[in-house]
Amino acid sequence: MNNAPIGVFDSGMGGISVVRQIRQDLPHEDILFYGDSAHAPYGTKPTEQVKELSFAVTRHLLSRGVKAIVIACNTATSAAAPDLRSSFSLPVIGMEPALKVACGRGEGKPQNVLVLATSLTLRERKFARLVEQVRGNNTIHTQACPDLVSLVESGKVEDRDLAIKTITSYLKPYDLNSLDSVVLGCTHFIFYRNYFRQILPDSVAIIDGNAGTSHHVRAILEESGNLADRPDNYQGQVTLENSQNTKELDLLARHLLEAPLPR
Repeated sequence: MNNAPIGVFDSGMGGISVVRQIRQDLPHEDILFYGDSAHAPYGTKPTEQVKELSFAVTRHLLSRGVKAIVIACNTATSAAAPDLRSSFSLPVIGMEPALKVACGRGEGKPQNVLVLATSLTLRERKFARLVEQVRGNNTIHTQACPDLVSLVESGKVEDRDLAIKTITSYLKPYDLNSLDSVVLGCTHFIFYRNYFRQILPDSVAIIDGNAGTSHHVRAILEESGNLADRPDNYQGQVTLENSQNTKELDLLARHLLEAPLPR
């Protein structure tokens, strides 16, 4: 079981940003990624439908012999993680917008935070509970950004002008100079990190949950004795699968896995 792959899934291509992080932090692990692009985006769908899709993908990954499931999607985590954990015996690791990290940066000083995510993530009770935990004297703004998902899925993330225009339109309602941080609460958005850096003032931190998720994966596998047991020179393999099985999407997925993040 130790050398079985880690299963990672997302509504589409965004979860590949999580795969990149896990591969960097756990280089001896094999990873099986499943993108459900045939049903993307999840973020605009009803909760029950996202739950059904998440169960279907999880069953597929289980049939492929994975040792753990990483829900590399804030939306699917909100909709399905508790039910997946109660239905299956293997570890199920979810994600949430890194709001605790953002609010904790002030070390007691109130923070002004903007959370960018999908509509479903922002409307779910899970996110509301997270906000309740950290709000205190902090100011928390939220903004749904559906077009940023669509640009990744259509292979246009490297169209700098279009990406900058789209990001700017979502940030326009906010006084950027007053913000302490922007939370990228969707795994698709990590592919735009450098664009956000160009737009936002230098004083504004850009925070995502990928590193924290990867560290959690390591901790869970260590605790269960399921870290890969391989020679130091072994390089873990990444297998990419997609519900929309086309050559174009396969090429896009491989490009998002291997290419430098756009600047």
